[in-house]
Amino acid sequence: MADDDDLPRQELSEEEKREIAKWFLTNAPSGEIHYVAKDIRSVLMDESLYNAAVAEAFPVYNKAHFISLEMPNRSGDVLVTEFGEIGGGVEYLDPRTAQVAVVDHVKQVCTEVRPATDDELPSSYIEGFRVVLDDELCKYVDESYPKGSCSVYCTVGKDIKGPGADFELVVVISAARHSPQNYCNGSWRSVWRIEFKDDIQVVEVKGKMQVGAHYFEEGNVQLDASHNCEDSTILQSAEDCALSVTNIIRHHETEYMTSLEESYSNLSDATFKDLRRKLPVTRTLFPWHNTLQFSLTRDISKELGIEK
Repeated sequence: MADDDDLPRQELSEEEKREIAKWFLTNAPSGEIHYVAKDIRSVLMDESLYNAAVAEAFPVYNKAHFISLEMPNRSGDVLVTEFGEIGGGVEYLDPRTAQVAVVDHVKQVCTEVRPATDDELPSSYIEGFRVVLDDELCKYVDESYPKGSCSVYCTVGKDIKGPGADFELVVVISAARHSPQNYCNGSWRSVWRIEFKDDIQVVEVKGKMQVGAHYFEEGNVQLDASHNCEDSTILQSAEDCALSVTNIIRHHETEYMTSLEESYSNLSDATFKDLRRKLPVTRTLFPWHNTLQFSLTRDISKELGIEK
């Protein structure tokens, strides 16, 4: 049978190379896509192929990681998310400042800002709910996430003029801590869909939380965990709804982080020990004090002339 080395090797097509490069880029840990891109560039040794891969991968990565970029007029930061994306994939709405930022995905910077049009913003009725929720969330994020960012978008019913119809707000929370000089990077991402159901006077809250961490000092250890949850509250005034929804988010995020801390603090004491069988298949401990009872040991000792 021929060795694998003797088999003819088929050259990958440009399409296959680009798809492989995109996979590595989009799956890079938080804050590390530029390091991955540098390595891919040296491996591909083809600028046109490299440029095609990064042009497709960076927007996907940036939106998946909810990266926060400072706007050039210093009016605030904009989150790059699918919920704020405006046609073309390079413009992103910042609801808090009612501005649209133009983003260079590969450089991960905002290049310019323009005022949002009336068609891009929710009605005054919806904005009343959005603004007070945004205010409460900013307080929570400032308390809980150093350098964290949040934004509230209207994704359904933004043109509703008053009570009597359903609408949906989406909360995005993003926090990252990058310390490559200490060989570690990490991020927190959460998305909360807030459905205001007027007919049954209920606000339904559905959340997804994601935690990513990468530690690479003399090794490569990654954490990628997520958790989904649901809750609800009574539809009240905009101010009361904002307070209730923020408390729900605070409760579930705190509960999830606490459960993660407890799980990983028990790794060395419980989980790792459970991975190892306490007794061999024979259900008896190995007699290290009397190994001469085994024929193999006797034979080796006899051969080497060290019999007792």
